[in-house]
Amino acid sequence: MLSGKTILLGVTGGIAAYKAAALASALVKQHAAVEVVMTEHATKFIAPLTFEQLTGRRTMVDTFDRNFSHQVEHIALAERTDLVLIAPATANVCAKLAHGLADDMLTTTVLACTCPKLIAPAMNTHMYENPVTQDNLDLLRKYGWEVIAPASGRLACGSVGAGKLPEPELLLEHILRAAALPHDLGGLRVLVTAGPTQEALDPVRYLTNHSTGKMGYAIARMAMMRGARVTLISGPTALTPPPFVEVVPVVSAQDMFDAVAARCEQADLIFKAAAVADYTPLTRAEDKVKKQDGELSLPLKRTADILAYVGEHRRPGQVICGFSMETQNMLENSRAKLEKKRVDMICANNLKVEGAGFGTDTNILTLITAAGAEELPLMSKEAAAGEILTRARKLLERKRTC
Repeated sequence: MLSGKTILLGVTGGIAAYKAAALASALVKQHAAVEVVMTEHATKFIAPLTFEQLTGRRTMVDTFDRNFSHQVEHIALAERTDLVLIAPATANVCAKLAHGLADDMLTTTVLACTCPKLIAPAMNTHMYENPVTQDNLDLLRKYGWEVIAPASGRLACGSVGAGKLPEPELLLEHILRAAALPHDLGGLRVLVTAGPTQEALDPVRYLTNHSTGKMGYAIARMAMMRGARVTLISGPTALTPPPFVEVVPVVSAQDMFDAVAARCEQADLIFKAAAVADYTPLTRAEDKVKKQDGELSLPLKRTADILAYVGEHRRPGQVICGFSMETQNMLENSRAKLEKKRVDMICANNLKVEGAGFGTDTNILTLITAAGAEELPLMSKEAAAGEILTRARKLLERKRTC
């Protein structure tokens, strides 16, 4: 996702510097060009050679290193950098950056950078909570920095509290959100439903389906990475929710209906990717239904139609996208659903086609609108989510220009 991007990773003198090595490796795996700049104190905790082996690039420490090219190296580096992350950031470096002090390779380079800048403070709890440090972090926010809150736990000094550097996986997510994709959905509110619902028969059993939630979670993640403010209403799944997304967990079809009805008016784009039960037991037994001789009949009743409700109660300017999982007559059934539910787009797929359907990491979708049908090739669900979001954004732009 970071192919063609140059990430400047600043490493300062804290015990958490070892985590920066894992982050550098993760960035390389995302095909980023990783430029590591260390403070002199950072080299006491981890050797520059470690980063050079991981990134394939020279680690910079000394502003006056004569082995660099004839260019003013810190200016040349600043000009080719797409994003800065300082991790870990000591209280001292936070203070220097907040007040524009530039007395080493890292601070002089960062002062010349005009790209997005992130900082992850890591220090003793009392140092972090000191009003001076908090004022410095507020100054950094004022000047456009994104301050990544430290984790809480037992610190290397023995204290317990806030001040731990977040894990490299979370730091990577911050970088991806900031730099991986254009923020063409910035300022938009996106509502996504995902996963199955569970309709209880008794305290032990329930009716459900094979949905894993992967498609809806992919849409939520990609919308977040493109700058949207995302709410994900999710039925029970085994997936880890994407970061930086408001997650509303639900269980039954009625739970999901209530959650959507309470939030749909505020959304600009709505993606109804959940596989919601069409029927629920007429009654729920208070005790476990015991096995008996002979057949068992389960009377069922219809659940509320969430997509139809959203279509009927839409506000002007919204774009609503539904999903259609079919096993036959996919186009005809999906076009009928588009019209009946009064939505803007239906993402249809055929469960019988290899590479599509429940539980896979890929999908083959046909995007159906009033203008026609567009068949997408086999692709990952994240790539498919990107295509869906692009089409939905174009539909929204047309509505807003009419």
